[in-house]
Amino acid sequence: MTVRQETMRDTIARWAEEIAEFARREQLDFYETRFELLDADEISQVAAYGGFPQRFPHWRYGMEYERLQRTHRYGLGKIYEMVINNDPCYAYLLNDSHVVDYKTVIAHVYAHCDFFKHNHWFSGTNRRMMDEMANHATRVRRYIDRHGLDRVEPFIDTCLAVEDLIDPHSVFMRRDADRWTRTHPPVESEAPRVTRYPAKQYMEDFINPPSALARERDKKQKEKDAHETRMPAHPMRDVLLFILEHAPLSDWQADILSIIRQESYYFAPQGQTKIMNEGWASYWHSTIMTRYCLREEDLITYCDHHSGTLATSPGRLNPYKMGIELLRDIERRWNTGRHGLEYERCTDMEARRTWKTCEPPEGAVIGRGSPGREKIFEVRRIYNDVTFIDEFLTPEFAEDQKLYHYRMDPATGRVVAVKNEFDKIKQQMLFMLTNHARPYIYVLDGNYRNRGELYLGHRHNGVDLDIKYAVETLKSLQRLWGRPVHLHARIDDDAVLFSFDGQQSTQQRVDDSVPSPACKL
Repeated sequence: MTVRQETMRDTIARWAEEIAEFARREQLDFYETRFELLDADEISQVAAYGGFPQRFPHWRYGMEYERLQRTHRYGLGKIYEMVINNDPCYAYLLNDSHVVDYKTVIAHVYAHCDFFKHNHWFSGTNRRMMDEMANHATRVRRYIDRHGLDRVEPFIDTCLAVEDLIDPHSVFMRRDADRWTRTHPPVESEAPRVTRYPAKQYMEDFINPPSALARERDKKQKEKDAHETRMPAHPMRDVLLFILEHAPLSDWQADILSIIRQESYYFAPQGQTKIMNEGWASYWHSTIMTRYCLREEDLITYCDHHSGTLATSPGRLNPYKMGIELLRDIERRWNTGRHGLEYERCTDMEARRTWKTCEPPEGAVIGRGSPGREKIFEVRRIYNDVTFIDEFLTPEFAEDQKLYHYRMDPATGRVVAVKNEFDKIKQQMLFMLTNHARPYIYVLDGNYRNRGELYLGHRHNGVDLDIKYAVETLKSLQRLWGRPVHLHARIDDDAVLFSFDGQQSTQQRVDDSVPSPACKL
C-alpha cells in the first residue's frame, strides 16, 4: 500500500465517522458498517459474485465479470459502491473517485444499511450471510473434488435455471397442519352432496332415480378421496422446496439445490424493494450532503454526478429517480395534509393544488419531526415496491414527473409516448414489479395420473407464458424430478398442457371443462 493510499484510507475513515454521526442525527439507525476500498477490477469481481468475496465456483460468475469489465472499460457504466445486507454491513467503495463522490457514497451506504435493518421484507433474511456464502462455497468445492466437475457443474446449471421458482412470501407464513390437529380433534367430513331435484313424494323415484344418485355420489366421493390424498394438498408456489422434499436426489444434489434455494431467498427482498431501497438511499445522501457535507467548491461536481444518477430516458424506469421523487412527494403531501378522505373527495383542481391544512411543529428543523418525515419512516418500515407504487402513486405525481405510456411505433421502430393515461401507467408498473414480471408457477400434483409425474400450473395474470422459456424450464425440472413433468398454462385464450418426458417435448390443447389439477388455481 502506498503512502497516498494509506492517507486516503485514513481520510475516508474519518469522513465515515463524521457522516455516520450526521445520519444518526437524522434518526437513521444502522448496523456497524465496514468500508473497503477496491480498484475497478476488484469491485467488478465482487459485483460478479453478487457483492460477496466468495461464492461457489460456476462459469456464470466469470461471464458476469467480463460483462462488468467491458461496461467499465467502454464507459457504459461505473460501480461506485456496493453494500451487503449483513450484520455488520460491508460496503465496497471504488478507490478512483472524486472527494465529493466518496462522501455521497458513504451517506448513500448508511441509508441502505438503515433500510436493510428496518424494512419488514428483509426481516427474514440471514444477517450472517457473508459467512454463509463462504460455507456454501466450501461445500460445493468439496462435492466437486469428490464427484468431479463434469457431474457437479451441469447439476448446478440445472438448479440455477429454476432458481426463481420460490415463494418470497413464505418466510412470513406459518402453515403447520400437524400443530393444528394436535390441539383440535379431527372433524368428520361430510358425505358428498348429490344433485336432487324438487319433486312430490310419489314422483321422487322417477325424478331422482336412486341408481343415478348412487352413481353421482360414488363419482364425487372418488374425486374427494383423490383430492385429499393428492400431494400437495394445496397449490404450492415454492417449487424448489417440493422438489427437495420429494424428488429422488442424492445427498450432494439435495444439498446443492438447498444452497441455491437459500441464496434465492436471501436475494429476493432486494428485487422486491429495488425502487424503495435506492430511493431511500438517494433521499438521504441528498439530505446529508446538502445539509452537512457539501462545500462550495464541490457544488458543481456534486450536482453533475447526482443528476446523472437520477437521469431518465423514454420507456425506461430509473429506480433512483422514481424512489426519491415519490418519497419527497409523500413527505410534501403529509406535511400539507394532501391525503385522507376529504382531500380525495375534493374535485376542484385549484383547491387541490393549493391544499394546505397543517404546518410543521414550531421551531422544528425543516423535515425533522414533521408529519411527512414520520410518514416516510413508516413507509420505509412496512412497504415493498408493489405496495409502495400501488398506495402512493397519484395522478398528480404522474403528471408532474411526466410519466407516459410507451409503445413501439411500427412505422419507425422507435419507442414513443402514447398518452398520459394514469390507470394504464400504474397497471403497467405494477405488472412489471409483481414477481419481477415472471410467471406464477405452482405445484399442483406430485403423483399425476398415479405415475409419479409432476403437474404444474401457471396462474394467468393477463400475460401469456413465453413458450421458449416454458419448454426449457420443464427440461430442467424434469432432470431434477426424474419423471415426466407437465405444465398447464394459457396461450392465446386456449388452455395448453406442456409436457417433457426426458426425451420429447410436447404441447397439446386441453379442455378446461374437464376437471384437472389446474382447476385448483
